[in-house]
Amino acid sequence: MTTTNSTIGVRSLENRAGFLSGLYSDLLENGIRYFFPGARLERVSDGAEQMPGLLGAVPASGQIEFEWMGNGYSLKASSNKFSEQERRLLRSIGMVLSARYQLLTDEELAAQSFQLFRGLPEDRFVSAFLDPAPHSSAEAIAGIPDRVADAIEVLRTSSMSTYENRRIATGVLLFGSMPEPCHEPPRTPKRALRYSHTLTTIRSFHRLCDGLRTLALVDQSGLLAELVDVHEWAEPYRDMPLAVPTSANYTDHCRATLCGGHICLILSPNGEIKIFSDGVPVFRFIDGKWRLVDARHRYGLWKKAIGNAALAERLFAVALNLTESRRGALFVVLDNKESVSQLVSQPDLLDHLNHDDWMDGVTSKDQLHYLLRDKSVLDVPSTVLENIARIDGAVVLCPDANLLAFGAILHHHSTEEALNRTVEGGRTTAAIAASQYGTVLKISEDGLISMYRGGVCLWEM
Repeated sequence: MTTTNSTIGVRSLENRAGFLSGLYSDLLENGIRYFFPGARLERVSDGAEQMPGLLGAVPASGQIEFEWMGNGYSLKASSNKFSEQERRLLRSIGMVLSARYQLLTDEELAAQSFQLFRGLPEDRFVSAFLDPAPHSSAEAIAGIPDRVADAIEVLRTSSMSTYENRRIATGVLLFGSMPEPCHEPPRTPKRALRYSHTLTTIRSFHRLCDGLRTLALVDQSGLLAELVDVHEWAEPYRDMPLAVPTSANYTDHCRATLCGGHICLILSPNGEIKIFSDGVPVFRFIDGKWRLVDARHRYGLWKKAIGNAALAERLFAVALNLTESRRGALFVVLDNKESVSQLVSQPDLLDHLNHDDWMDGVTSKDQLHYLLRDKSVLDVPSTVLENIARIDGAVVLCPDANLLAFGAILHHHSTEEALNRTVEGGRTTAAIAASQYGTVLKISEDGLISMYRGGVCLWEM
C-alpha cells in the first residue's frame, strides 16, 4: 500500500496538534500549581482536542470547574474560597497560554515574535495580571510591548550582579494608561533606550536609581524617559489613605501607584523583587518564587480576626518593617486575657514581680518589665515595638491592645501535637500552639509573614 504525501502531511499536522495540546495542558497545570501550591487541581474529563478557551468565568467560590484543550478540570481552594485577586491570576495564566498557542499556530506572526517566548512563563503570568493588553491575543503579543516582563527581566538580571562588591538595588515606574490630574505623560527624548535587559550591560546604569528613593520612569511604549524621586512623585497623594498598611520603606511606592494605573517594580537590597499597583503591594519574588501578596484580602482576614482595627494596623505595619530587616518575630493576640496563664509562664508576664531575685542580687529580664508594664501597644512607638519583637520569644497581647508579655517562651499541651505537624522550626510550632487561644502573626527570618488561627495557617505572604 502506498502512502501519499497528503496523508503524511495530515498525520504530521495531527502529530503537531497533539504535541501542542499536550504541551499547553502541562503548561497550564504547572502554572496553576506554581501559584496555588495548596490548592488541589484534578483533570476530571478528557475530550476532543481543541483551541484553548481559557477558564471562562471564574466563580467566587472554593471550587472552580473549567475546560482547557477539550479537557475538564476541577480546582479546589486550600481555604474557604478563592479571593478576587486569585481568580484574576487564574484568568491571567489562561490568557497568556491561550495567546501564545494562537501565536504558534500562525506561522507569519510566530516568525516575527519568537523572542516573546524568552524568559520564564511565570513572569509572563505576572505581567498579564498587571497589564492584560499585551496578552489579549496573538496579534497583541506581536504588536504591544510587554513592559512588565521587560522590567522583570531587568530586575532579575540585576539581582545576579554586584556593583563595587555590593548587591544592586534598583527600581522602575511604568507610566500608566489611565488619566490622572497630577502627572502628564513623560516627554520621551530622542534616541531614548528601551527599558530591557540590554540596559544592564551598561555598567553605570545601576547607579542611576536605587529603588528606594529614585526610580526609572518608563513611558507607555517601553522607553526609558527620565529619572524621578519617588517621594516627590507620591507627594500629591500624601493625604490619600492606603487600603493596607505597608512598610516604612515602601509607603511612597504604594502612593505612587494610587492613580493613573502606574506600576512600580523594585529590586530591594535583600535581593527581593516587589511589585506595587493600585496603591498596594501585589507580587513578591522571594526565595526563588513568585508569590501573590493579595494584601487587601489577607489584611482583611487579619483585621476581622483581631476585631480591633487600630491594633491590627499597628501590628501588621510592624511585621512588614521586620521583614525588611529579615528579623523573626511572633505576635499573639489572645481572644481572652485569662488564657495567658495557660500559654505564658509566670516569670515572663509583665505583671510578675519577683522580689526574691532582687533581694538575692540576681539579675533577670523581669527586672525590666516595669518599662512596659500596663502599656498599650497603641501608645508604644512602632520602633520600640519592633525592638521588643526582635527579642527571642513571643509578644503577647490582650484584645484591647494591652501588652502582657514580650520575649515570652510559650508552652501548651498541644505543642507536642504541633511538632508532629510541622518541620519548619520552633517559631512555627509556637505559632500553631498559640493560635488555639487567639490570632497569631508569625514573621520569619526569610522575609515571609504568616497568619495562624485555630491551629491552622490561614495565609502566608
